[in-house]
Amino acid sequence: MQIAILTFDGFNELDSLVAPAVLNQLHARGWAAYITAPTAQVTSLHGVVIERQRPLGFASEADAVIVCASDRMVGIAGNAGLMGEIRLDPANQLIGAQGSGALLLAALGFANGVAICDDDAAAAWAANAGLDRHDGPFHATSHIATAGGWYAPLYLTAWIILRGGARADAEAAIHHVAPPAERDAWVERAITTVAPFLPPSGIGA
Repeated sequence: MQIAILTFDGFNELDSLVAPAVLNQLHARGWAAYITAPTAQVTSLHGVVIERQRPLGFASEADAVIVCASDRMVGIAGNAGLMGEIRLDPANQLIGAQGSGALLLAALGFANGVAICDDDAAAAWAANAGLDRHDGPFHATSHIATAGGWYAPLYLTAWIILRGGARADAEAAIHHVAPPAERDAWVERAITTVAPFLPPSGIGA
């Protein structure tokens, strides 16, 4: 599975870096997550500069896409030219958004009927956009999921792995990045939070 980690200027470091750290644990199974951005370099809200691994067009080719939060997301989502470069297909891709990343989904027309989990910083933006907010850490409808807060990357990556792989894969990947002595609890929290939103056919569907 190929995954695009959509990252823009003003990104949250945890959103953009934890997700690939978890997903790339499955590299032996052919999984690969890439920082995907509109420019060669992107700068975080705290001034951390990273280089993209894939151009924005990769998002249309990926099996799954995670839209990372940005403190500039209102402007990004309102940039018609930039939105025109992002072509996603929720019928054939798994699409997740972290925090304000949900505003990009709304701009692309994918938020109808989708409950949005956002964080405190994005709450006002979501309300102004008229999005249907969900009072919880994670929510998924069909192939679209949203999560809020700095634990969001673990929920979204667990959901992607459970949809495209096996429970053992999800448990092992999260276990690898969780704190010592708390790993089992972190794994259990991620799995139990995501499990109610899996399709009736279950894991790997």
